[in-house]
Amino acid sequence: MSPYIPHTDQDFNQMLSSIGVTTVDELFADIKQEHRPRSFNLPSGKSEYELFSYFNQIAGKNICELIPFIGGGYYDHYIPAAVTAIVSRSEFYTAYTPYQPECSQGMLQALFEYQTAICALTGMEVSNASVYDGGTALYEAVKMACSITKRKKIILDRGVNPIYRKILTTYTKNLSYKLVETQLINGKADRDNINDMLDNDTAAIILQNPNFFGSVDDHSDIVKFAHKRGILVIESVYPISLGILKTPAEMGVDIVTGDGQSLGLPLNFGGPYLGFMATKKEYVRKMPGRIVGETVDKYGRRCFVNTLQAREQHIRREKATSNICTNSTLCAVQALVYMCLLGRDGFKELARLNISKASFARKLIDEIDEVEVNKDVPTFNEFTVHLPKDASDVVEAMIDKGFAAGFPLGRHYPEMKDYMVVAVTERRTKEEIVKYVNSLKEVLTK
Repeated sequence: MSPYIPHTDQDFNQMLSSIGVTTVDELFADIKQEHRPRSFNLPSGKSEYELFSYFNQIAGKNICELIPFIGGGYYDHYIPAAVTAIVSRSEFYTAYTPYQPECSQGMLQALFEYQTAICALTGMEVSNASVYDGGTALYEAVKMACSITKRKKIILDRGVNPIYRKILTTYTKNLSYKLVETQLINGKADRDNINDMLDNDTAAIILQNPNFFGSVDDHSDIVKFAHKRGILVIESVYPISLGILKTPAEMGVDIVTGDGQSLGLPLNFGGPYLGFMATKKEYVRKMPGRIVGETVDKYGRRCFVNTLQAREQHIRREKATSNICTNSTLCAVQALVYMCLLGRDGFKELARLNISKASFARKLIDEIDEVEVNKDVPTFNEFTVHLPKDASDVVEAMIDKGFAAGFPLGRHYPEMKDYMVVAVTERRTKEEIVKYVNSLKEVLTK
């Protein structure tokens, strides 16, 4: 079996000589002995077939046959086969940074169309070409709002995804921003609590719709009293819900963010995903990341370029809008393909399917003795359930029944150990929902 290293001893000696050492040990002399590998006694090489068989066996341990009723920001939606087929074309998956527009018109146009689709979905006027994920998009919106208002205080609704809230806390820990969390009423934003916290140093209010508990809310009133004090409103949204819910633009929101995973991206054990971001035209020069614009060349032909490049490698560092200097290009194109394949009517139908199936599951679960479903607020495809025992124990027991039953809220909300959030997407069949409810009954009666 030939090794996978093409270099001969002569090659090694020549390389060592070129850098002024005689042995490999001398090359690594600066590394303390205790920090060096204990042994290079590796297994013997394998053939390609043996290697694939070995790793397929290991990967097989990750195969999960659980039927998911869990959401929390990442959802099991159906992805049409055409999505994968299109983005697997080499024109898309081999392209990365379109710094030379004359060589990258196809990719630039795709990203321009992605931005257009995000604007159509959210109702906003401008979008960037994506950032890394929903959490970093929300942080970038905070940084953007502080830059616009010249203020440092951020009001953060407690119904915002706790993962995102942790990201915000981590990213702002050594900065001069002040994050203040508000309370909730029946799983919705507490208007009085938010209003009491507003002052002349408040840059923005962060909301989420639907929020982490699945509650749907119209934030138009919060937007109005925020704007009266020169405060911006940032809203994190679940894109699929916008097929049926009031858009952020209709509420008057200033900056919209979210995670694009549900737009045709598989769960993939956590990524890669993309963060989308859109705002009003008046704030476009404060928007971070890459923005693709449409123009004409010297012959008057339509073409596309990177524009408003206020990033750290284009202007002085202290004047850069952000250190985010790239975007999740392939993921953004995949989201674009997904949205285009569904179209406006298909997107609305998808949203209706989600809300309809979730309503069916919600009704059945509410009929279980000692189980209470929150009926005080409207929901989309997620809802909060109050159980007669610790939700974490219920979720663990449901695994043996073949279900990822939901998200136990006690993990992030200590006072809610008996609550879990259940998510139902278009992929869940009537048979799966009925079986889930029957299994939940069995677990709760033990």
